[in-house]
Amino acid sequence: MERLFSETSWSDVEQRVRKGLESEVNAWDGNKLLDTPIDDLCKDFVDKYRIVIPVLNRNKIKKDYENTQVDITNGQNDPIYVNGFRIEITVPFTGNTSAFGYQPTASTLNRPRAHINHNKKHLLLVIIGTNLEEDVLLQRIDSTLNKIDNYLTNLCEDAAKLNSELDSIARQCIEVRCSELEKNRKLFDSLPFKLKERDDSSKTYTAPEVRQRITPTQPQASSQPYQSEPILDESNYEHILGVIENMTRVMEYSPSAFVKMPEEVLRWHFLVQLNGHYEGQASGETFNRDGKTDILIKSGGKNIFIAECKFWRGPKKLTETINQLLGYTSWHDTKVAVIIFSRNKVFTRVLDSIKSTTKEHPNCERELEPRSETSFPFIFSHRNDPNREMILTVMAFDVPK
Repeated sequence: MERLFSETSWSDVEQRVRKGLESEVNAWDGNKLLDTPIDDLCKDFVDKYRIVIPVLNRNKIKKDYENTQVDITNGQNDPIYVNGFRIEITVPFTGNTSAFGYQPTASTLNRPRAHINHNKKHLLLVIIGTNLEEDVLLQRIDSTLNKIDNYLTNLCEDAAKLNSELDSIARQCIEVRCSELEKNRKLFDSLPFKLKERDDSSKTYTAPEVRQRITPTQPQASSQPYQSEPILDESNYEHILGVIENMTRVMEYSPSAFVKMPEEVLRWHFLVQLNGHYEGQASGETFNRDGKTDILIKSGGKNIFIAECKFWRGPKKLTETINQLLGYTSWHDTKVAVIIFSRNKVFTRVLDSIKSTTKEHPNCERELEPRSETSFPFIFSHRNDPNREMILTVMAFDVPK
């Protein structure tokens, strides 16, 4: 059995935690660090580096027994073996397994021994003997467990002090790094030179030299005479979604310009880009059917694309937004989108929630192949006609806070 609480002094534990936290802060992407609320960052770092001292669960101790040969010389001379027994006492615990290797500031030289099962989280006490009485055996077990508990109690006092300081440690590291990043940004901004254009800048941010006009395809005429409605073909639909996606790259490259923008102002930035491509055919806050939709593109006075813009406020709000969008659509609307702006600290969770919430909507027929890591198309049925299908794409964007 190994000697517990002997591997690392508590001062080394504290130093390792501080250096690990500082190294992780310094490894963060600078733009992301500046754009994430410091309180959210501190909470994540505190949760990650908090030390949870183990707690023994004596109510669930288990025992095992086997006959064995015991060397009664204790290794002093040539071994002499007699019949004896081997008893194993399994003691479950909760908390950080590595803490059994920490040496608390208050400790003795007579440290307890036990095997540590890191995967199953239990200690194994092994007692080998020949003629032990029951009370002596129980005394040995209780004595060992009491020693372990005493060490854990001392570690709890050390860990409580360190855990209480984690927020200030993290905050100081983050503030120092942010100060350096801001200083570097100001130095860069002060240089009297033009910005170097990116290789893909013309494709990403500007409208083509010849503005693109949507040329809708006309549906086949039925046996009954009627005036055909314009339909947005797949390539134009993808182009519109691409323009919307490219606008968010502007936000990523210049986050400070968008950090305080409310929902309606962000929407107008998308409209500017869309009108740059589609000759003023895009409009915002337009009445359509049962309400006002955020982005509407028309052709020949008819709707061919509808989108709703919202800040992320949870699954329930997303479902309400989808219902709102479906309420705007007429039977002829087959290409729609929901644009989500997220200022949450863990964007991955938002994406997972968006996908699961949309798939669970009663009008969702099936999920299509994702367009990107943040753009998810689905086939939806029309609210009043289950046989009428439309494409609804949910696009999520991580915007600065």
